[in-house]
Amino acid sequence: MTAKTILDPCCGSRMFWFDRNHPSVVYGDIRTEQRTLCDGRTLSIFPDVPLDFRSLPYEDGAFKLVVFDPPHLRKAGEVSWMRAKYGALDADTWRDDLRAGFAECFRVLANDGVLIFKWNETQIKVREVLALTDQKPLFGHPSGKKGGTHWICFMKTAPQEDTPDAAR
Repeated sequence: MTAKTILDPCCGSRMFWFDRNHPSVVYGDIRTEQRTLCDGRTLSIFPDVPLDFRSLPYEDGAFKLVVFDPPHLRKAGEVSWMRAKYGALDADTWRDDLRAGFAECFRVLANDGVLIFKWNETQIKVREVLALTDQKPLFGHPSGKKGGTHWICFMKTAPQEDTPDAAR
């Protein structure tokens, strides 16, 4: 059995994964459901582990790679295909929820591990979301028809020890 070294805590239907059952990945989500979309396709959300990205059930430093693709919508109809496909944030607590999500994702990320963050700015600008973490991204890239989806890469570095040489 391959060790699970990658965490996707908001996997949804695993849309962007080339291998939707990769043996190194823990696919997690708060939702478990299957429904038919308006175009007749079936949307299936069946995580390996039901979990809430705001409170991850893993030890500190457990993963080498974390893919954080949380819901990006504050407003979506209760039965809309957008909510079904992408999930939705709580309109009142989204800042606290995403702040907690970032903190948890970085907590379970190993030192020198990589966090890939995906965000679509349909309703909330990426700069507002990045302000919810004290971690600084290394690089990123907008994509999509209107450049509204952002892929952003972070690396968790080990805390620096205070040494006499560091004060110079």
